[in-house]
Amino acid sequence: MATERGPGETDGRVAGAGGPRPARVFVALKIAPAIADELAKVAREMEKFPVRLVAPADLHLTLVPPWNELSITDAVEKLRRVSDRCDDFTLEFRHIGYGPEPRRPRLLWVECVAEPKMAQLRAMLLTTFEQTDDRPFRPHVTLARLRGDGAIIAPRHPIDRDLVLAQHVGSVELMQSPPPRGRGYKVLASLKFGTNSECSSGIRG
Repeated sequence: MATERGPGETDGRVAGAGGPRPARVFVALKIAPAIADELAKVAREMEKFPVRLVAPADLHLTLVPPWNELSITDAVEKLRRVSDRCDDFTLEFRHIGYGPEPRRPRLLWVECVAEPKMAQLRAMLLTTFEQTDDRPFRPHVTLARLRGDGAIIAPRHPIDRDLVLAQHVGSVELMQSPPPRGRGYKVLASLKFGTNSECSSGIRG
């Protein structure tokens, strides 16, 4: 269900001086707390390097990249239309290492399986929100952002581990990015999947 309005939100719009201002939002899957804590332990090994760790409570897998949204109410309703047409699936975590480019890494991340239902969900979301993402779908969870030269950091602390972790996914989230120099993501709405499913493994995404 959608969360209650927070400070600065009126009638689904983010208020600002001189009128509404857009919120920076995106659609994602939240990582289960127990798995997030386990992954964060690996990331904390990087604390002595110039990196910015992602807090366990903020770990997520992005499905629709951030965009500027004036009406949170409209965005939640669009998300509801998609979630009602999809059903649960399993998110598998396969590998933890540096990415996206091995020679010049910028992130410590966990690569996940591009499960057909998740790929179909993403395609439906991009269409519904009229967003585009021309990059190949590489589902991942960012654990840390490398502030220094990744080509130097990664060899000093190599991390290349296979994982056998999975979580049940029964909802999709509309999230808000923190303001500049801020920290923490805000869950604006968490909507459960419905029974009128079109995200079946037999549908090609």
